[in-house]
Amino acid sequence: MEGYCVKCKSKREMKDEKKVTMKNGKPATQGICTVCGTKMFKIGK
Repeated sequence: MEGYCVKCKSKREMKDEKKVTMKNGKPATQGICTVCGTKMFKIGK
């Protein structure tokens, strides 16, 4: 899955993706940037 990396300031592929639920009950995906290793977060399915 692709997400926006804040550190790289561009869209990158995520690794180690896992589905999470935010506090308000909406779904999201959390992963790690393949380039810099920063935690990434994408809201939605």
